[in-house]
Amino acid sequence: MEFPEPLKTGRLIKRYKRFLADVKLDSGEEITAHCANPGSMLGLAEPGSRVWLSENDNPKRKLKFSWELIEVDLGAGPVLVGINTSLPNALVTEAIQSGLIPELSGYPALRREVKYGVNSRIDILLEKDDLSRCYVEIKNVHLMRNSGLSEFPDSVTSRGKKHLVELSGMVAQGHRAVMLYLVQRGDAERFSLARDMDPAYGEAFDEAIKAGVEAFAYDCEITPQTINVSRRIPVASM
Repeated sequence: MEFPEPLKTGRLIKRYKRFLADVKLDSGEEITAHCANPGSMLGLAEPGSRVWLSENDNPKRKLKFSWELIEVDLGAGPVLVGINTSLPNALVTEAIQSGLIPELSGYPALRREVKYGVNSRIDILLEKDDLSRCYVEIKNVHLMRNSGLSEFPDSVTSRGKKHLVELSGMVAQGHRAVMLYLVQRGDAERFSLARDMDPAYGEAFDEAIKAGVEAFAYDCEITPQTINVSRRIPVASM
C-alpha cells in the first residue's frame, strides 16, 4: 500500500484527547493533525519524536493532516512504526488477495465488515464454493516494551474480548475462525500477549484457542512511501 505522496515530516509536540496531535513541521509551521488511534499508544507519543503525516485538501475535513508514522528507537537503531489503526484491515485484505498470507489462501470470495455473532461485524469473511467459511478478526499491534517482542493489547479491551468469544461461536457452528495480529512495525521478531495490560483478554484468548480459534501474527515492512504486510512471526509461549 502506498502512502499519499509525499508525506510531510516534523516533530511531535504532543498527542492529546486521543485523536489529536500537535506537530511542528520541518518547515517550522505548527499544525494539529488527526490521530487515527484510540489506544494508549504506549511508547509511541514521546514529544520531539520524528513523525510523518499525510495531507488531504478535502474541504469537508476538519483537519488537513493525518498522523501516519513515528520513528522510535529501543536501542537497536531507529525504526518506523505505523500508528494509523484504520489501515490493518485494508493491508490484510491486500495481502490475502496477493497470496502473501498462505494460511488464508484458497478462498475465492472475500468480504469485509460482514455482520455475524451478536451485534458484531467480522473484519474479513472468506468463503469457498462449498459454503465453508473462515472468519478473520484483525488486531492492530504496535506495542513493544522489550526489543523484538511485539505485544497486544496496550490497554484494557473489552471489545477485543468480545471478538474472541464471537470467533469461538463460529467454530462451534462448524466454521474456521482466525485471530490475526498485524504488527505495524518492522523490528518485531516475535509476538506475545501483554497479559499484564488486560488479564481478562488473556483468559478469553486461552478459552478461544481451546475452542479451536487459530491465532497467528504478521509484521509489516514500512518506509515513508509504503507499508505492506511482510512475514509471519512466531507467537511466543502463551
